[in-house]
Amino acid sequence: MAGRRADLDIDGERVPLIDGHNDTVLRCTDEDRRTETAAEAGVAPANAPDVDAAFLDGGAGGHLDLPRALETGLAAGLFATFVPNAADPAFAEGSVDYAAGETPPAVGPAVAREVVFEQLAALHRWDRASDRFRLIGDGADLDACLEAAAAAVDADARGVVGAVPHLEGAAAIEPDLSNLDLLYAAGLRSVGLVWSRPNAFAEGVPFLHDASPDTGPGLTDAGERLVRACNERGMVVDCAHLNAAGFWDVLDASNDPPVVSHACAHAVCPSSRNLTNEQLRAVGDRDGVVGLTLGTGYLHPEGDRDATVGLDTVVDHVDAMVDAAGVDAVALGSDFDGASITDAVGDVTGLRDLLDALRERGYDEPEIEKVAWRNWRRVLTETLDGEGR
Repeated sequence: MAGRRADLDIDGERVPLIDGHNDTVLRCTDEDRRTETAAEAGVAPANAPDVDAAFLDGGAGGHLDLPRALETGLAAGLFATFVPNAADPAFAEGSVDYAAGETPPAVGPAVAREVVFEQLAALHRWDRASDRFRLIGDGADLDACLEAAAAAVDADARGVVGAVPHLEGAAAIEPDLSNLDLLYAAGLRSVGLVWSRPNAFAEGVPFLHDASPDTGPGLTDAGERLVRACNERGMVVDCAHLNAAGFWDVLDASNDPPVVSHACAHAVCPSSRNLTNEQLRAVGDRDGVVGLTLGTGYLHPEGDRDATVGLDTVVDHVDAMVDAAGVDAVALGSDFDGASITDAVGDVTGLRDLLDALRERGYDEPEIEKVAWRNWRRVLTETLDGEGR
């Protein structure tokens, strides 16, 4: 999709983008995933790039890399570290009946820590290797990336892509939180309590269609302590993949704006992974944010994972989220490199087509800017900088 135009605002600057979730670090650090996506891009397996080149140089498939992010004007994203089931030697492939509502077992804490630190190390290497990629630790870092992305209106401009290091599933955190400060020192600024499997802190929802997110118990005592500890340190608490009881427990325990990094509207697609109108209203009432995921199974009203689901359906979710939570609560949360993405977007360069679809639906430029970046900027700055505490 090279050569896509840059959307310009009335001052001649490009509207920057903040995306709430990607699994690009996993794609690049996991050898099998890196080789598979390179082959899909027409790169012979023997010539698959190494971990760093797969992101920094591009051309190796997947949904997101540095060249395409710069081309698109992606100012920042929550870059997830994630422990795949197969990383745990105790996991038996094919042992989970997802269609019956089963979730994978918890991953071993030692395995989780090893994988997470490997992925955090990759983010730090990318930060050192390129002056066009930087780790974000506070609001000033985020604003510097936004300014650079807005000013980069041509291919020669020096845009910068910022990464908020994120943990998707808190298994790498000790239940007594004894290594949380170490993870913070390593750059971690956002914690998703669960993926769709249990851990010491909470339980995740199964992957079911025509199902409620109300699937089990809420936070454990350790989970409530983790939420409060994240508040104290200026770390985002992410409710994505969390069951309904856990979601409400987070809202009770947390002083920060609620965040759901990647989900859709249950009213349009009744997946257990999506948010009900009651949940959406609660996020809006607390000045929080929900990142719209582009994963097909959570977009299609019938739960179909067919990648041909169109932008009209994507915008239907935006409409439903805005109706329930208000436009100040809706943002982007693609799940690039972590899900089957609608062909209507394709990869990070297609995000501007989504903005055009919002315009066609009648959203004005201030509303589009909120969805594109302002809502994430507000919540991230307030949380990372500890405003109001």
